[in-house]
Amino acid sequence: MSALEKSMHLSRLPSRPPLPGSGGSPSGAKMRMGPGRKRDFSPVPWSQYFESMEDVEVENETGKDISFSGSEGPVLLLLHGGGHSALSWAVFTAAIISRVQCRIVALDLRSHGEDVGNVVEAMYGDLPPPIMLIGHSMGGAIAVHTASSNLVPSLLGLCMIDVVEGTAMDALNSMQNFLRGRPKTFKSLENAIEWSVKSGQIRNLESARVSMVGQVKQCEGVTSPEGSKSIVEGIIEEEEEDEEGSESISKRKKEDDMETKKDHPYTWRIELAKTEKYWDGWFRGLSNLFLSCPIPKLLLLAGVDRLDKDLTIGQMQGKFQMQVLPQCGHAVHEDAPDKVAEAVATFLIRHRFAEPIGGFQCVFPGC
Repeated sequence: MSALEKSMHLSRLPSRPPLPGSGGSPSGAKMRMGPGRKRDFSPVPWSQYFESMEDVEVENETGKDISFSGSEGPVLLLLHGGGHSALSWAVFTAAIISRVQCRIVALDLRSHGEDVGNVVEAMYGDLPPPIMLIGHSMGGAIAVHTASSNLVPSLLGLCMIDVVEGTAMDALNSMQNFLRGRPKTFKSLENAIEWSVKSGQIRNLESARVSMVGQVKQCEGVTSPEGSKSIVEGIIEEEEEDEEGSESISKRKKEDDMETKKDHPYTWRIELAKTEKYWDGWFRGLSNLFLSCPIPKLLLLAGVDRLDKDLTIGQMQGKFQMQVLPQCGHAVHEDAPDKVAEAVATFLIRHRFAEPIGGFQCVFPGC
């Protein structure tokens, strides 16, 4: 354990109790509801999954909101997808630390991922522990760029989750239409969680109940409903830039907007549409960068149809390990956290990066 981690006084939580409304079902399992029984869309605090959440100071930058679990073994540095937060890794964290000995560091990405190397240096100095980068979607692209730039000197391995250059570049043309089709506001955190599940953005209710808290925020000028502070505490918002050349709006428009905010007090924390200028840089050339990283690599996909030509050839040549997890949406690690944890744990054990715990045995071929 590093000096910084010791100074944070991490206290290991007891085994995670069943969540309200979950019936104690395993992570990622579908909940069976009796006749007339409603699903529970109430938010769940991060503390049921992470041991601590800290604001780590990085030189010349604002503090970084980071969630921790575990005290021994390699560090799994988790990078979330666009618009998500470190909380998207909550259920996966509970699943992986019950299978292998490891430490979890889930980072809230700001500066569009340019700060990953700086965070590692701020936390561990010149002697970082063995680290494996795991990233989903945008976070996967950032993990590859971080690895290829040698920003993490103690890097053991690299894992991309459901991000492939070919399909990502094709999807960019329709991304703005997709974003415009989402609700702009929500009546409550419960309403946001319900939408995420019913729309299929997150197919696992347990994950949605903790993850969506990091994706939405209160509209400015609206008082928080009583009791919500403890849920969102520790989440740091990203500042938004004012649009250039914006004109003053009428008093009536302001009043209408305020009425809307009163009825729908939550909105998206990050305006993804404003990050469009970064999209091409995240994904162009990603496949060759991934293949060129001289470390063990793992690619987890929701479907084999997502493979592009370069990765198909690389996979046939044995340049990386691949696992397809069907019946998942894009948020693979949220929809099937147990399956992703099994794949990552098997990868770690296969390469002797970590020791199994709790009687875990490799379940996928090649271990």
